[in-house]
Amino acid sequence: MHTTSERPVQRYTRGVITHVTDTVAEEVPVALVYQGVPHVVMLASPADLEDFAVGFTVSEGLVANASEVLEVRVEPGEHAVDVHLRIAPARFSALLQQRRNLTGRTGCGLCGAETLEQALRPVAAVQAGAPIDVEELHAALRELSSRQPLNAQTGSVHAAGWVSAGVGLICVREDVGRHNALDKTLGALLRAGADLNSGYMLITSRASFEMVQKSATAGVSLLAAVSAPTGLAISVAEKTGMGLIGFARAGQHVVYAHPERLKER
Repeated sequence: MHTTSERPVQRYTRGVITHVTDTVAEEVPVALVYQGVPHVVMLASPADLEDFAVGFTVSEGLVANASEVLEVRVEPGEHAVDVHLRIAPARFSALLQQRRNLTGRTGCGLCGAETLEQALRPVAAVQAGAPIDVEELHAALRELSSRQPLNAQTGSVHAAGWVSAGVGLICVREDVGRHNALDKTLGALLRAGADLNSGYMLITSRASFEMVQKSATAGVSLLAAVSAPTGLAISVAEKTGMGLIGFARAGQHVVYAHPERLKER
């Protein structure tokens, strides 16, 4: 499946109308199926779906860690994609007990949660992680904007990038949904066996509650967002020990939780 398509549009600029072709981002229904049982359908960009499936499975707490994801298989259809996963039997049994079969819109937050208990599930404290160099953080932010080819074409997708402390930006994934971009990056790292205690995550969106919850569940010790966090996101970050940064842009940022995670040169 293609992540973009060409569409004829009418463009208005200072009173002048032109007829041109525009490149737009595509989104498709992606069904996550565990041991043959459908669990949830998400709208996502049709790329890096193995990463997405593993990241979603871990960040939503469906398994304890990536080693409990035993198999991932993508089956594209004409207008949708099925991603079949096999997880540890004990985890699948627990999944059946709280089975939900819901549809997640592109911008949804708590997709797949049917109860308050599921939505506000407890998250274990994260490890301290390596101190974050402020200059390195801003260098990674500058690089992130150049590592988003899909957004450069369409202007309508989010990105999440992983920065390895002392190394730099090593992994970026894009998606029409900010949660999907985060899950794709987490999944890519987990599938590669990366140490999530050795770096931090950058996201091109606000730091909403579920972005912090997903990151903390996967073990990320610091999250930096280009936009603002919510109050609930700050509370979760404070409770779990996660460093939380908002308004991370050229030459500036605001620390909302655990400033001890950052260091100045």
